[in-house]
Amino acid sequence: MLNAVGIDVSKGRSTVAVLQPGGVVIHKPFDVSHNSKDLHDLAHYLVTLDGETRVVMESTGRYHEPILHALSEAGLFVSAVNPHLIKNFGNNTIRKIKTDPADAKKIARYTLDNWTSLREYSAMDTTRTELKTLNSQFSFFMKQKISAKANLIALLDETYPGVNKLFNSPTRPDGSEKWVDYAYSFWHVNCVLDSGLKAFTERYKSFCKRHGYNCQPDKPAQIYEQAKALVPVAPKDSIYKELIQDSIKQLNLISQHVEQLRKKMDELASTLPEYNTVRSMYCVGPSLGPQLIAEIGDISRFTHREALTAFAGVDPGKDDSGQVVHKSGHASKCGSARLRKTLFQIMDAMLKLGPREGDPVSQFLFKKKSEGKPYLVYMTAGANKFLRVYYGKVKECLRGQARLEA
Repeated sequence: MLNAVGIDVSKGRSTVAVLQPGGVVIHKPFDVSHNSKDLHDLAHYLVTLDGETRVVMESTGRYHEPILHALSEAGLFVSAVNPHLIKNFGNNTIRKIKTDPADAKKIARYTLDNWTSLREYSAMDTTRTELKTLNSQFSFFMKQKISAKANLIALLDETYPGVNKLFNSPTRPDGSEKWVDYAYSFWHVNCVLDSGLKAFTERYKSFCKRHGYNCQPDKPAQIYEQAKALVPVAPKDSIYKELIQDSIKQLNLISQHVEQLRKKMDELASTLPEYNTVRSMYCVGPSLGPQLIAEIGDISRFTHREALTAFAGVDPGKDDSGQVVHKSGHASKCGSARLRKTLFQIMDAMLKLGPREGDPVSQFLFKKKSEGKPYLVYMTAGANKFLRVYYGKVKECLRGQARLEA
């Protein structure tokens, strides 16, 4: 006897329905609070059902995790599926019903129809969930960093225009940048000009020594000459100094946190079996690699390459009817936005570094570009090609590991 348990998850409470083949209702939908007693009682009830029991719920952010872990720890078969799959699952009715009990029954019917293809939640999923959470925080703080940097540049445009373009030193591992540290000490053009070239040169050398930057002998004179041509629109007073230096402190704090998250993601991703395979791909470094793994997750969730490209939303849409057949269509964009962003960053890196011999993705990308395709077309096509190669390489990696373990 098969027992299909559908759970419609919401914040702090879920609705549970239990069906058997033929639409037989074992238990009418009931609500369960996400507290230890109710979850323990639910697990005990499901374990005592006669026959094989499988539990399915939608992967809804963080809301589903308490009930997912509670039922999995009780020894039940639990699967968290993409909400898009449930939404597209047939209702077999012309009535539009949207209630928690109706949704729970719908998930239970989905469980019965897809019984053999359901993927059980495993301990490895915990690591992947942690990695995805880190990536979510990384994305959030990157937006904060970009916003803080834009705000700082806007302030400096009033006191020291173009200061953010004085140096081309790369970002340090702690997130600090030379032009930001420089702007903290020399926040106004007159901080450079008032003391004269000789005094500024000594101050600049002291600044480089204090922060551990290389001091090029001719750099102070270049900066001083460039400062002579600048026209600040804000006076050199304490109000602007405080605003700029406070903004720099906030930016440095956010940048430091971003780099810490980047490091943690790389360390966590390195514990997953596909890490080395993903990192070996062209233009996938210690930052983009973990982001890619975090958003794609376990590759075994996807039965074929097209399922992965559809999940990312870079698959070409089709809208044919009768004699109307389109040669190409827009990308579906119905999947993970963060994954699409990561893919486009990889494609952008390939465009900057150029095609690499033996790499099918970069060769394909530049081929599409040389054909005169629009930017979004060849970028999306390259992302699609990359995911297909990714799917094949990671699948082969996991198969090889399985053979070694056997």
